[in-house]
Amino acid sequence: MDPAQLALDPDELRRLDECAKEPIRTPGSIQAHGTLLGIDRTGLIAVASENASDWLGHLVAELGNAELEYAVRSGHAIDPVRITWQGEACDAIVHHRDAITIVEIEPLPESGEYARTAVVGAIMRTSQASSEEELRAAVVTEIREITGFDRVMMYHFHDDGHGEVVAEARAEELPPYLGLHFPSSDIPPQARALYISKIGRTIASTEAPGIPLVALADDPRTIDLSDAELRTVSPYHLQFMRNMGQASSFSLSIVESGRLVGMITCADRGERRLPVLLRRALEVLAGQIALQLASMRQISRLQHMVDVRARRAELLAPLYASDDIHAALLGGTATVLDLVPADGVLVRIAGTSRMAGETPALGPILQVLERVGSTPFVSECLLTERPDLAELIPGVAGLLIVPLAESGDVLVFFRGELAREISWLGDPGGTNRPDELSPRTSFATWRRTVRDRSAPWGTVVEEAAELGHELEVALQRRAEAQLAELAMRDALTGLYNRRYLVERLATRGPVGEAGKAMLFVDLDDFKSVNDAHGHDAGDAVILEVANRLTESSREQDVVVRLGGDEFVVLLDGVIGEDVEAIADRLVQSIAVPIVTSRAVLSVTASCGVVVAEPGSPRVGLLEAADAAMYRAKHAGRNRISL
Repeated sequence: MDPAQLALDPDELRRLDECAKEPIRTPGSIQAHGTLLGIDRTGLIAVASENASDWLGHLVAELGNAELEYAVRSGHAIDPVRITWQGEACDAIVHHRDAITIVEIEPLPESGEYARTAVVGAIMRTSQASSEEELRAAVVTEIREITGFDRVMMYHFHDDGHGEVVAEARAEELPPYLGLHFPSSDIPPQARALYISKIGRTIASTEAPGIPLVALADDPRTIDLSDAELRTVSPYHLQFMRNMGQASSFSLSIVESGRLVGMITCADRGERRLPVLLRRALEVLAGQIALQLASMRQISRLQHMVDVRARRAELLAPLYASDDIHAALLGGTATVLDLVPADGVLVRIAGTSRMAGETPALGPILQVLERVGSTPFVSECLLTERPDLAELIPGVAGLLIVPLAESGDVLVFFRGELAREISWLGDPGGTNRPDELSPRTSFATWRRTVRDRSAPWGTVVEEAAELGHELEVALQRRAEAQLAELAMRDALTGLYNRRYLVERLATRGPVGEAGKAMLFVDLDDFKSVNDAHGHDAGDAVILEVANRLTESSREQDVVVRLGGDEFVVLLDGVIGEDVEAIADRLVQSIAVPIVTSRAVLSVTASCGVVVAEPGSPRVGLLEAADAAMYRAKHAGRNRISL
């Protein structure tokens, strides 16, 4: 059976509803091995278990038990207080509830005191565990050795409420339960709420009848025993334990941030009871285990988060320089499928869709998107949750849709079926119960294969949403960068323009150690080209000159068109270079005849050269190069001048 389907099963929901009606906080009775006294503010015994009913209506002082009087006064701070009651050594456990001081009296177990120091050793040893699996295995082994119970199990509760046995230590002759799942109704919500407020819970006997409470005024069934050690047990749960062959149990809650995430349960075929001091020590151990598990999970989450963010940055970084967004997302060394594990993905950006991996055809996907609309969507079992969509894209079990800000842009991830076997602690259905509200009668392993469901998306849903958001930001910044780049480019040649040059010279510091040179190139008598052949021919000449300057420059140099027929070439790293030879090469390349659609044209250029030594200011370089260029023109054109 699929756990998700079980969570919605009508019989399971009825069982949970019935359990919610049980007065487990106010049962009106206690377990048979102890005694309870409820004392009001005047010291009057207003509530008592039937085995102490003779004292009902008497003052505590009238009992003649100084140890008990001390426990009433001080027991809330000292837990427990050792007293003698009816000739036996007992522990008195004291707490306050609704203006009544409740004193529970437990005889020491026949086996005598337990060595609480064993728990200290267990705490030290379990604290060395380096993984959740290692910690869980160590805990159940340590607790079984300390307590002597036949079986010690640790449960983990899944998000849908059902549980799983994730660690076990047991007597060899008992059947293994490790890895088995059980329904939410085994530990219903109201019981879980009690396990959160009270960490330890003892059930000393599944057979001994409870002892009723009697009271002077209130109905004993209204007295809240939520914090009581001796509170009796739900008949449903007692029958459940008997069906499992359990005569007694002791459980510990694993609570994280106010939420019950797991339990440790000790069970025995015989009646076994732990003294209060040992139970308290084990509650401390359970608290440490809860903290360790929470820390391990948090560390794992943080490590995963750091890894995801690093891979997301690796994926999105190339977008800024890429002309093909889809190729950057789907065809690079890192792809969206590395960030969102899936069998296939569709990426739709600016109305263009591309797919990678195993995906349905584009047409049906677009129909799915039309039905879902512009809202995020996630499903692990499309056939059950949205059969209308499953019909459109057969073979897809899991679907995750992440809309982007731009209308129509979207990421769609597909997962196929992941058939897996779930082993249950007995058939959770009605065939394994005398009636639909009864506990299961058999706990033999019951296996079923879950079909039509993908692997759980889990934290991937949030990670995909973050990817979508950062992708939106990257696309927006890319568009802004492209606009900014266009503002720095010459529309005709694509070279950097005057604005770029001015900003570059204004925002840089002094010339670096490698030195810098500026070549100011101006075409000679370019006006005659436009006059004789038209502006189209003039544009063709400018384009060809731009190409020749770029091809004749070094790889690290930058060619700028200032406007009209004026160009500047910035040379970085000129120490040891023959700058005049570079300038001469540029001038000679321009002088080669230019073939246009209308004519073969000859154009020459004059070039002014300025070399800036390391540490010199950049201010004035352009003006100095301009002046040098005019000197070249005055000297006869088609030449260079320093």
